[in-house]
Amino acid sequence: MNDDDDVGFPESSSAAEAADSYLVGFVLANIVGLRYYSGAVSGRELVGLVREPLNPFDPNAIKVLNTRSIQVGHIERTVAAALAPLLDSRVVSAEGIVPKPPKSSNSFRLACQIHLFARLDAFEVVRAAVAEGGMQLFDVSDPEFGLSEAAVVKERGGKSARKVDEIFAFVGRDEGKITPAEPPKEVILSELFDHQREGLGWLVGRENSCELPPFWEEKDGGFVNVLTNYKTHERPNPLRGGIFADDMGLGKTLTLLSLIATSSRYPVRRYATEISGGSVEGKMRSCSATTSRSSKKVGNSRKRQKLDDDGGENEDVSGSKTTLIVCPPSVISSWITQLEEHTRPGSLKVYLYHGVRTRDEEELMKYDIVFTTYSTLSADFGYSYPPIQKIKWYRVILDEAHVIKNFAAQQTKAVIALKAERRWVVTGTPIQNSSFDLFPHMAFLRFEPFSIKNYWLSLVQRPLDQGSKSGLSRLQALLGAISLRRTKTAQNGKGNLVALPPKIVETYFVDLSAEERERYDVMESEAQNTVREYMNADTVLHNYSTVLHIILRLRQICNDVALCPSDITSLLPSNHLEDVSKNPELLKKLASLVEDGDDFDCPVCLSPPTKTVITCCAHIFCQNCILRTLKRHNSCCPICRHLLSKSDLFLAPEMQSSDDDECKSLLSNRPISSKVSTLLKLLLESKKQDPSTKSVVFSQFKKMLILLEQPLKDAGFCILRLDGSMSMKKRFEVINEFSRVGPDAPTVLLGSLRAAGAGINLTAASRVYLLEPWWNPGVEEQAMDRVHRIGQQKEVRVVRLIVSGSIEERILELQERKKRLATGAFGRKAAKEQKQMCVEDLRIMMRL
Repeated sequence: MNDDDDVGFPESSSAAEAADSYLVGFVLANIVGLRYYSGAVSGRELVGLVREPLNPFDPNAIKVLNTRSIQVGHIERTVAAALAPLLDSRVVSAEGIVPKPPKSSNSFRLACQIHLFARLDAFEVVRAAVAEGGMQLFDVSDPEFGLSEAAVVKERGGKSARKVDEIFAFVGRDEGKITPAEPPKEVILSELFDHQREGLGWLVGRENSCELPPFWEEKDGGFVNVLTNYKTHERPNPLRGGIFADDMGLGKTLTLLSLIATSSRYPVRRYATEISGGSVEGKMRSCSATTSRSSKKVGNSRKRQKLDDDGGENEDVSGSKTTLIVCPPSVISSWITQLEEHTRPGSLKVYLYHGVRTRDEEELMKYDIVFTTYSTLSADFGYSYPPIQKIKWYRVILDEAHVIKNFAAQQTKAVIALKAERRWVVTGTPIQNSSFDLFPHMAFLRFEPFSIKNYWLSLVQRPLDQGSKSGLSRLQALLGAISLRRTKTAQNGKGNLVALPPKIVETYFVDLSAEERERYDVMESEAQNTVREYMNADTVLHNYSTVLHIILRLRQICNDVALCPSDITSLLPSNHLEDVSKNPELLKKLASLVEDGDDFDCPVCLSPPTKTVITCCAHIFCQNCILRTLKRHNSCCPICRHLLSKSDLFLAPEMQSSDDDECKSLLSNRPISSKVSTLLKLLLESKKQDPSTKSVVFSQFKKMLILLEQPLKDAGFCILRLDGSMSMKKRFEVINEFSRVGPDAPTVLLGSLRAAGAGINLTAASRVYLLEPWWNPGVEEQAMDRVHRIGQQKEVRVVRLIVSGSIEERILELQERKKRLATGAFGRKAAKEQKQMCVEDLRIMMRL
């Protein structure tokens, strides 16, 4: 089901649903209303099924899309009435297949097989609902089950798996050596490394390609997609873009600046002012030249415009070669630094679309580069058609694109809606949780048919999740066709790809003191008993927030007992179904989960909650996210399915942010924790070897960073702090200050993983300390490679501090699963992907 309101859960996203879902059977239905829509189906073809709960004529409506995402019609009312409640409650997911072409173009209806997938324990519920709706379910016991056109059925019978795999293998074959390219010297001042020149050649080659997109062939005077069997007489647009997934620290930013410079048609401008002091906004403006730009049109004809990404809408402002770069706020400073360092002043005109910003499209198109953030796009999306959505950009680059791993998030929808001729996904960690992280990238790239969830689930995700041998090879072939990934260590055994000093990663196990161990063991024992009760009663999801809170506190006590309350029972509700409506204390405790846990995300948008709302069933969301879900038919909590209305939502009370004085009071008259003591010991040893050595200490808990400040100052270290509460200007100043050298220069940077763990350059340091493990190993890799990247002159030592015999050790086990998946997806050796099982992961973490 390709549902615009689909909700992704932490460790329970559509990927996990696919892993646990199996084919129940299929029902026959008609697609009706064909004459009212322009979408066509030309042969045996998969179609997308999308719930329309807000349809004014039928709240059960299920619309049907073809492979180009154009509506064909609707599923007939009687079938939709039976399936809609199952889809809305996520009991089933559905895939549609038109088994044969229509007899004539004037048909008013079209036969369709709807395949239903569900968890094994929900099979009887599905069968009963189908029977009650007056339909016949063709399952494996039915003689006519073999008539199914679904790939999962044909592969079971050995009929089509080989053909599909052969198609993937052909598309994913190696296209040969990349031809390196040189950037224009009048814009790019720096010499590129060999791998950067090759990267530039690959980027330019894809942008200028006139080839058919992958999986398309010219046949019988038309064009056919060999995977979906969709036929058209209109030549599909080339896929001018892809995934640039080089390892962190290999200089992707300079390579992309070279691409922007290479595509510029305009003469070099003589600059008016060099980038100098002031705010980030000031630096952006002072980077701009005062000369005006040509408004000459780009493109060959109106025919070219007709093939636009937006389906032919030509009201956009076009004609410029402006590149839109979307990135997190902390990354903008890195782009500014790269512009200062590598480009001729004034050669590229830059604008920051963030904060106070223009609403004039023509003004934006005067610049070579427009920077914006994912949060700015999300805030603008849906409001009076903002200029950034109206413009058809020459190029859109998504930097740190793993940010849009949730297809249902507002910022992901805003990104996908952008109009562009060329589209680039840029990230050193494209897979963080599961292969489903890649689906939003396919949607942004408009890579048909994988930009439609039905196709992604059927052809890639489900085979992967259910252990099919073809799953990983298909994913590898797919990525091989549209991505470029090089790692710092060459894969051919000939040494490193780029001459960087070595990076040594070691795990330092910390033993808790007797007092800390006793405290931890008591809390873990209470936590185990509580979680075991939830599991036995099958109420883990009903107590989702409490489980998260328990895990958070166990992790915090590993750092310092001052971070969490003395007993875990103070966190627990009085009954299994948490009800905050009459429990203001529980409301405050849940609000503190967001305040204390830097890694807590809204389950809908997978971002830190804004305007935090807590439901009566004690689950935490952004206000806008949960209100959008309530618009759906049969509104219920996305976590536990408890029925909800607006009266069941409670705004979280304002929590007083931790400040220095509060944390100092926590530390007064008590010893330093074992982990802090270990960190101090390691820092002092490093300082003794070389007093000028700079170190970065990462933690996901802001309060922990504050707690560290006084002990480090007392030990003689000059420190800085960088966390998510700081403005963009302040972050920029901190990064610049940390790079300063001299006897009074700062030597330790205390960094939040969210604010300092991605997209910035910290090569002034050569030591990295990770105070606690993160769920996603990709986030840790990002943090390490803020230091280990091009420009680093010293050996980099990374130390992960892990408390022995604690939940931290078990988190390392979960990390290893995800590392194997991420490595296998871009590799050529098939390695079976581990299933994501939320409850099983919880068992591991809680040692049950």
